[in-house]
Amino acid sequence: MTDKQSTKYEFLADDPNAKVLPVVISFLIGAFFAILNETLLNIALTTLMEQFDVSVSTVQWMATGFMLMMGIVIPASAVLIQWFTTRQLFLGTMAIFTVGTTICAIAPTFPILLAGRLIQAVGTGLLMPVIFNVFLLIYPPHRRGKVMGVIGLVMMFAPAMGPTLSGIIVEHLGWRFLFITVIPFALFSIAFAYKYLQNISEVTKPKIDIISLIFSTIGFGGIVFGFSSAGDGDKGFLQPIAYIPIIIAAIALVFFALRQLKLKEPLLDLRVFKFPMYTHAVVMFLIIIMAMFASEIILPMYMQGPLALTAATAGLVLLPGSILNGLMSPVMGQLFDKFGPRVMLIPATAVLCGTMFMMSRLGLHTSTWVIIVGYILLMLSVSAIMMPAETNGLNQLPKHLYPHGTAVMTTLQPVAGAIGVSVFISIMSARQGSFLQKAANPNDPNTINESMVAGVELVYLISFGIAILAFILALFVYRATPREISSDSANK
Repeated sequence: MTDKQSTKYEFLADDPNAKVLPVVISFLIGAFFAILNETLLNIALTTLMEQFDVSVSTVQWMATGFMLMMGIVIPASAVLIQWFTTRQLFLGTMAIFTVGTTICAIAPTFPILLAGRLIQAVGTGLLMPVIFNVFLLIYPPHRRGKVMGVIGLVMMFAPAMGPTLSGIIVEHLGWRFLFITVIPFALFSIAFAYKYLQNISEVTKPKIDIISLIFSTIGFGGIVFGFSSAGDGDKGFLQPIAYIPIIIAAIALVFFALRQLKLKEPLLDLRVFKFPMYTHAVVMFLIIIMAMFASEIILPMYMQGPLALTAATAGLVLLPGSILNGLMSPVMGQLFDKFGPRVMLIPATAVLCGTMFMMSRLGLHTSTWVIIVGYILLMLSVSAIMMPAETNGLNQLPKHLYPHGTAVMTTLQPVAGAIGVSVFISIMSARQGSFLQKAANPNDPNTINESMVAGVELVYLISFGIAILAFILALFVYRATPREISSDSANK
């Protein structure tokens, strides 16, 4: 944005001569395929175990390593956004992602495949904060609901489609095509952005605090590593590889937080939590991420276990909910612009509560239609909660905190994902173990299936309790406006 534009128009979208659409298209194409990779391998892990002759704990690093690397690089995005132009950051992150994808596609061994996966994660981790920050700069608060809904289509639809596409591609084409099919779209995104993308953000080049970067890497990386490692052994969180990294990470995060509050130019400005609706949005965001991961990890295991469905069928069962989630996100954004957050969040969290309770009643002979309907309700409620809550929270921040607000939320996504996966799988495994200990014939296949059902029921019962917390929080939401524009937002 030029100085002339910035004096006449506070937001680029208000300038009738500004070419906003190419910017949006460039970002959405790249973001869709980058984020798609977060869950694209979920159903393919068994195939990779057989292909490379590796154990469950080893192949798990395809998912764990991805989240770990994202947790490390995202906190630095707030500073990088202020060091490089929009074009440099987007083209750079997409190039990194494409290189990682290509390495994965041609990997002859598992270590090379994992290395490519980690490179993918660097590009993906840096991409989303850039997109959020640019969209906040382009669109004024009263128009953000719709555009954030479009981002929601990408953020929620892409990872939700991952298991479905993965099951079909692996079964009919082979696992390498999970990466081969992404490469042309990534290259197109780079070419399109190179021609049309213009610079939006202002380059200020703040000082980078290396000590903060070290604390951040140890803290966020350690949390993801520790919680993810809890599922590697029978002892869960009681094994040293799980609790030692978590303890070290917690200490590092305390020092990180204290240092950020003292620095004039923090790596990640935690003063964003002084704004009540932003803090509210973060808590809602974490609850929804955990609810989604509970379903996206536990449901496929339940369907391929007790219900004896194939990987492709399990993916197709989740497809209607995934499609509706993507299609409804922009609609929910428009409704947010028109009616505000209360009208969206209160009924949506009520539906979420009912859905979690319904899923806690799953059994050995549950019809697939019940799962389809339950997943549709879950994804519809998620689309009505996630982006409206997140947009409302970001709307309350002053402009100079946009990079930090988006960086905090995107940092917490892999952290919440790692915690959600490890905690829910640990709960399910513990319930299974307890069930089998009391069973007369623990080696009977039907008994084993019953034990998994008992574990799934407990996971969703706990998710029901978390959903009730989300409903209570929704009762206290109000429409937020930027503090530097309006000081009476709390009264609206």
